[in-house]
Amino acid sequence: MAGKPLGFGAEIDRVPANIDHFWITLGTKTGDPIRVALSTHSRQNAAAGFDPRIRLGTVASAWTDLPPSALVKSSGLDYREIEAVSPVSYIDFERPALETFLIEKITRAIFIEVWGQLYVRTHTGIHQIHSMRASCSVPRDYAGRDGAIRFYFPDGTAEMLLFKYCGQA
Repeated sequence: MAGKPLGFGAEIDRVPANIDHFWITLGTKTGDPIRVALSTHSRQNAAAGFDPRIRLGTVASAWTDLPPSALVKSSGLDYREIEAVSPVSYIDFERPALETFLIEKITRAIFIEVWGQLYVRTHTGIHQIHSMRASCSVPRDYAGRDGAIRFYFPDGTAEMLLFKYCGQA
């Protein structure tokens, strides 16, 4: 899915350990706004005694045309294919630093593209925007179903962010 950024915000909870998402609202020309839910901390890893930080990789590129502003089905995304073409270094982020990093990207972006899983609750959204390979605390291993986000900037540059958890190669 892709659209223009309309708003953003960090999850709020009275218990700081419960905060693990950052939301971005995107507008499309095809319907209601879509909420993008980005993981900023792994509560599952923390509960299992593993590193709860998010490992973030960035893939820089250039653009001349934006993708269509719409909610469309993706054929899938695989971090291993991306990493084979362009080596990616991952940096560990604590939740507050990752939130600050995301705010900087969103406020500069004129357009955002997202890969993930659709969900419908009281609103429509996209979540699972991270590697879906097995991790320290989650044994399931789904190849070719990774999620990511790409920010398009007014100077013709773009950055795709890849999100990994502890134990994901």
